[in-house]
Amino acid sequence: MPKTNPPAPPHRDRRAELLSLAAGLFAERGYKNTTVRDIADAAGILSGSLYHHFDSKETMADEILRTFLDDLFRDYRAIVERESDPRRAFEQLVHASFRAIDRNHSAIALYQNEAKQLRQSPRFAYLDETDREFRDIWLGTLEKGIASGAFRADLDAMMAYRFVRDTVWVAVRWYVPGGKLTAEAVSAQYLSMILEGFQSRE
Repeated sequence: MPKTNPPAPPHRDRRAELLSLAAGLFAERGYKNTTVRDIADAAGILSGSLYHHFDSKETMADEILRTFLDDLFRDYRAIVERESDPRRAFEQLVHASFRAIDRNHSAIALYQNEAKQLRQSPRFAYLDETDREFRDIWLGTLEKGIASGAFRADLDAMMAYRFVRDTVWVAVRWYVPGGKLTAEAVSAQYLSMILEGFQSRE
C-alpha cells in the first residue's frame, strides 16, 4: 500500500501552535530580541510562510495576551458574581491565578516582562483597562472581607492587595508547569500562609 502523508493540521490549530512557539520565545529571549525569523525557524517554516497566519510580531503578542487575559478574567468575573462570601471569593481568586500561571506560563511571563514597553503602542491600550479591572476585583474582595469581619479590621486593603498581587504573580518566575508541584498544591500553600496573616483574630 502506498504511503500517504498525514493530513495537514487545521488552520486554527496551526495558528495556536505558532502562538505557543512565539510566546515561549518572547518569554525566554524577550519581545524585542525575538524576530519573526526566530519564530519561523522554531516552527520549521520560512519567514514568509509565517505571514500567511500573522501580519506582524505585534499581532502575535497581541493575540497571546488577549487570549490569556480573556481566559483569566472570565474566571475572575465568574468567581465574584457567584461567590458572596469574600473569604471564599479570595481563595478562589488565588486558585484561579495559579491555574492561569500553569496554563499560560509563557503569556504571563511576556506580560510581566514586556507590558511597560507594549503599552507605548496604542494597540495595547487595553492593558491599562485590564489592570484597573484586576485591581478592582482584588481590592474590592479584600475590602468586603474587612468590612464583613472575615479579614482583620486593621488590615490595609491597598497594601494587602499589592502584597498578594506581587506574591502570587511572581511565582511565574519559578513555577514549572507539569513539575512536581501542581498549581493547586502551590495555591493551597500560598493561601495557608497569607490567610494566617489576614484572618480576623477574634
